[in-house]
Amino acid sequence: MSWLVDGVFAIRSAATSNLKRLVSIFGLEWAQNTVITKVLSMARDPNYLHRMTTLFAINVLAEVCPPDVIAKFMVPVISNLAADAVPNVRFNVAKTMALIVPSLDSHTIEFQIKPCLTKLHEDEDMDVKYFADEALVLCH
Repeated sequence: MSWLVDGVFAIRSAATSNLKRLVSIFGLEWAQNTVITKVLSMARDPNYLHRMTTLFAINVLAEVCPPDVIAKFMVPVISNLAADAVPNVRFNVAKTMALIVPSLDSHTIEFQIKPCLTKLHEDEDMDVKYFADEALVLCH
């Protein structure tokens, strides 16, 4: 798991890609007790690169996790990162939301995803606005 916070992007990226295989091999219960907990805790890291790695890992984990796990554990963390001081983190929040929307129920989309994206739509950063708009289209 230490590879997720490596100083080299290529190593963090490779570690993130491997998460999907690990969850497929060891199962969801193992993932919830180890991988998901670690990944979600990285959202509070002072290093913005580690917070972005959290989002990249969620993108991969969402492919192998059921919708209830995504909604219960991942959506709150993603939503919190929408208020990050770093614009790159915020626009990656919008991109992550766009990726997970197809997996979520209408209630989660309506009451958690859309309000967050609507706020990002009002962001002062052009890239954040752009990706929020792209994700909002998928929510309808």
